[in-house]
Amino acid sequence: MTTRVPSPLGQPASGSTAGPLIIGIAGGTGSGKSTVARRVADSLAPSTSVAFLDMDAYYRDFTHLTLTERRHVNWDHPDAIDAELLVEQLDALADGQAVEKPIYDYVTHSRSSERVRIDPADVVVVDGILLFVDESIRKRCEVKVFVDADADVRLIRRLRRDMTVRGRPLEEILDQYLTTVRPMHLQFVEPSKRYADVIIPGGGHSPVAIDMIVAQIQRRLYLQRS
Repeated sequence: MTTRVPSPLGQPASGSTAGPLIIGIAGGTGSGKSTVARRVADSLAPSTSVAFLDMDAYYRDFTHLTLTERRHVNWDHPDAIDAELLVEQLDALADGQAVEKPIYDYVTHSRSSERVRIDPADVVVVDGILLFVDESIRKRCEVKVFVDADADVRLIRRLRRDMTVRGRPLEEILDQYLTTVRPMHLQFVEPSKRYADVIIPGGGHSPVAIDMIVAQIQRRLYLQRS
């Protein structure tokens, strides 16, 4: 585990003393971001409420394109993310307001007409591969965690997920990985690691790192409530 602490972890952003603690968890595809997010949430006291936002839900709406054209969109480039909407909803949660999180359909490569209501919580956990690339999103994360994992491990995890959960054929997955996922990881995701307060190696399987993050969250909440 590597830590870089430019300012005390868990301190309110921009001098604020109220509102939820927003934790950003970034890392390459299949690195274990969701696993870390769930382990952190499960380790918190039962009285601590947690809201989850996944950056993948905020892909821009490309329904004006044909399905074939959508399959060739570079979904791993920052321009594919509706950063404005994500920032707007993070700010709403910070102000104690519920939001309607979009739903992205991975089969049709489009934004669903349905939404998921996310209620305000003590802790907001947001994860995504490009989370630390956009400054407006990055500065809203009071604790920034980067989950590191070897490229071969990440690829294997992505293959299993996309084939079993998202119903995509092997050839399409590998083509996307080689043409956009890997190049965008090297260009955007890997360099964004420098913004992290905490870097967790081994795909997130580090109880010490989880304990440290949880301790900082509990400290922040204690100071806020006292």
